[in-house]
Amino acid sequence: MRASFGPGLRLVLGILGAGSLGAGAVAVYVTDNGTGAAVLTTFGGIVLVLALLGDRIESLEFGGTRLRIRAAAAGRLAAAEEAERQGDAGTAARLRAEAQALLTAAGPIAAEYRATRQAMPAGPERTAALERIVAEARRLAAEQQLDPAEVRRWLSEGSEEERITALGMMEASPPLRDFGTLLAAISASRSPFEQYHALRVSQQMLAGLSEAQRRELAAVIRAQRGPLFRRDASRWNLSELILAEIAGPDPS
Repeated sequence: MRASFGPGLRLVLGILGAGSLGAGAVAVYVTDNGTGAAVLTTFGGIVLVLALLGDRIESLEFGGTRLRIRAAAAGRLAAAEEAERQGDAGTAARLRAEAQALLTAAGPIAAEYRATRQAMPAGPERTAALERIVAEARRLAAEQQLDPAEVRRWLSEGSEEERITALGMMEASPPLRDFGTLLAAISASRSPFEQYHALRVSQQMLAGLSEAQRRELAAVIRAQRGPLFRRDASRWNLSELILAEIAGPDPS
């Protein structure tokens, strides 16, 4: 479906988007209300993208990966401008780097993951191709400064391709990880491939977890280990390693 916007509607969208984006940018910089600021900047970014690019958006999908990534990047750029006006050059540079990473790397990684899953039949070749894409997400997280809240939002609220991109980033960057979000990803994964990578991140986090968190993780993993899980050697073997590490050495 191709979006079509007349000049009058695009002008209204532009005014509405710019206003919301500006308010969100100020809120990002001068308040502690991160949730409210994120809503304003994301909404404003989406509306402004529609106003500027409406006739060139081939698939208008408010929940779509590319539109959300563009909106998030627009929010970062607006917040960077506000930081610069406040004289905070360091914050402005960081926000611009995050926006650039979203536009030039995170979006294509997510899009490539989706295209590969749709184009290739399930099997070892597709798994290998998807692993190469996840490796790109790890490389991006290792090279770029990304916003932990945004990456965690992709994992908790995003599409399948955003979720796996977020997991790849978490594998490479400890500051991006969040225990509660990861538990939800293990228990409600969209695919075996996603669940495997959620398990990988949980294994990386083990050393820093409390005893209560380790017990909670073990319970979630055991609840997932049904007949289909058992047939997948990669997930089964990884879960065995994690559970063995949680249990510790055999005292006998």
